[in-house]
Amino acid sequence: MSANPNPSLFRPEVGDPVSSFWRRVRQGVRLLRRQADWERFAGESWTESIMTVPLTDREHSKQGRSIGRKVFADGRDKLSVYLKRHYRLPRLHGLLATLFPGRAWSPGLQEWAHLCWAKEHGFPVPRPVAAGQFVGPWGRLQGFLAVEELHGMLPLHEAVPRAARTLDPRTFARWKRGLVAELARLSRELHRRHVFHKDLYFCHFYIPEALARTPPSGWTNRVVMIDLHRLARHPLTGPWWQIKDLAQLLFSSEVEGVTARDRVRFWKLYRRHWPAGRAPGEWIRPLVKWKWQRYRRHNQRKPSAVPYDQQRSAA
Repeated sequence: MSANPNPSLFRPEVGDPVSSFWRRVRQGVRLLRRQADWERFAGESWTESIMTVPLTDREHSKQGRSIGRKVFADGRDKLSVYLKRHYRLPRLHGLLATLFPGRAWSPGLQEWAHLCWAKEHGFPVPRPVAAGQFVGPWGRLQGFLAVEELHGMLPLHEAVPRAARTLDPRTFARWKRGLVAELARLSRELHRRHVFHKDLYFCHFYIPEALARTPPSGWTNRVVMIDLHRLARHPLTGPWWQIKDLAQLLFSSEVEGVTARDRVRFWKLYRRHWPAGRAPGEWIRPLVKWKWQRYRRHNQRKPSAVPYDQQRSAA
């Protein structure tokens, strides 16, 4: 099967529900995805409890949704996931899910598709373990996503300052060069496909905690990208989303250890290895700086707007 260029394409599978419209209206319908090991840990009747099962820790709830860590056990074996749940999704989406039950209308199933797309295209992302949407009766819509926890890893806004304090200056400079090259590669590989993260912040890149103490021999695929719920392909409006992605990354890089030289190096590496005639022009730089400054001004007015996820999660 050829690689799918659209991360939002939700592929049907054998076993997807088939029922009449009126049956879906009156009784509802479920659309589920899971890995082979999911039911071993979650149990055979997991569909009845997944929206209500208590979380283990790190729970945060707001506006009809919650996220937290859930540890499942099967004997001595454990499966630790971050569980995102949406309890009250828009009624319009519920109606559309009733009309077209084979499509992903819930954020959980949509992010499942995005994670599968990213993995298919060689991006290092967390493993999606299960996802689903529960439709009806009468247009109600709920959904969830379970993503395997990234054990022993740190987000970049914590890892970079830690490395700056741990490594000697020469080693840290070499460490940063490798990291910057990998961030430039990941950003370029997304953008050259006209695909944009839309939350491309330092807190959405994770590295093994050990790498903050010891430089790796190579950085390729050592930086894991998380939080792909807004990922989308925009072949026509790509420049706007490209500017936003780059400005978000620059804004969130304002942490201990990152210098202007590092940002210049990122820009030079980001512009390499594009298809002929498609490398970003210098015209985009002032627009990225303008958007970056807007993020800074907004954060000065409202510091809580900084999108740093304090969870060590893959959700």
